[in-house]
Amino acid sequence: MSEDVVRVTDLTRRYKDVTALDTISLTFRKDRIYGLLGRNGAGKTTLMSVLTAQGFPSDGTVEVFGEDPYENEAVLRRLCFIRESQKYPDNFTPAQAFRAASLFFEGWDQEFALRLAEDFQLPQKRQIKKLSRGQLSAVGIIIGLASRAELTFFDEPYLGLDAVARHLFYDHLVRDYAEHPRTVVLSSHLIDEVANLLEHVVVIDRGRIIMNDDAEAVRGSAVTVSGPAGVVASFVSGREVLFEERLMNTASVSVRAQLSVAERREAAELGLTLGQVSLQQLVVHASLAHSGGGMAASQAAMSAFEAEFTEVSR
Repeated sequence: MSEDVVRVTDLTRRYKDVTALDTISLTFRKDRIYGLLGRNGAGKTTLMSVLTAQGFPSDGTVEVFGEDPYENEAVLRRLCFIRESQKYPDNFTPAQAFRAASLFFEGWDQEFALRLAEDFQLPQKRQIKKLSRGQLSAVGIIIGLASRAELTFFDEPYLGLDAVARHLFYDHLVRDYAEHPRTVVLSSHLIDEVANLLEHVVVIDRGRIIMNDDAEAVRGSAVTVSGPAGVVASFVSGREVLFEERLMNTASVSVRAQLSVAERREAAELGLTLGQVSLQQLVVHASLAHSGGGMAASQAAMSAFEAEFTEVSR
């Protein structure tokens, strides 16, 4: 049996004169947590909509569980898509939404849903139209987790949630995934918050995939070197510079490199400090480079660009 839950080949999606997805090819494998990352308007939601048969390809092919998902109930019952602003009937209460979900998802765990509702302090008998933005997000998160769907998409699921509630979501996701493995695709702007959850990273920019790799490989692909400017410049000479910051006679330069033990020893002997480059910084650099921002970005450019990846709400 194939380990590929999703297989996309040369997928293009056009809206009149706008190309939202441009000849994308990728796979999502069984029982992994994917990060689908990128700026606003990059094409993330469009991709998830096509994969869940809520949008249609202009060109290319899409297979989910080996079949075309469009009007395919056998496929659609095996997946769950929690959108950024999930819609429910206005007169529904959370309890009714959970009841409806239990009728659709074969793996639904009502006890887990009730426990999550208590943890999120969600009023289950209040009409959904009277819930706050954060409470509405909690309804979607609970359905996404308690559905235990084989393929689950979370599109910016945290909007309106405070930091405590967001981390509550992350904790429940990790624990339940360990006990009930499935394929989870998490689209998020808060990359640093979700970085440790992700096993694989897919970055989209302007409708194209610009990064598609294991999260550990991405995180280990660069290093930050800090110290006296002249010594840093000599040490990083010949390496690809991702971004740099200078202050007086000191410099902090991030380069594409996997340093050997000998190189790390040399850095220590030179009085240099080595640090890890965050996943968010690497994603920002990849997006900057794809947008024509140059190979090395200044700290000012990085900070301005990175703001797009740290907004809690749009």
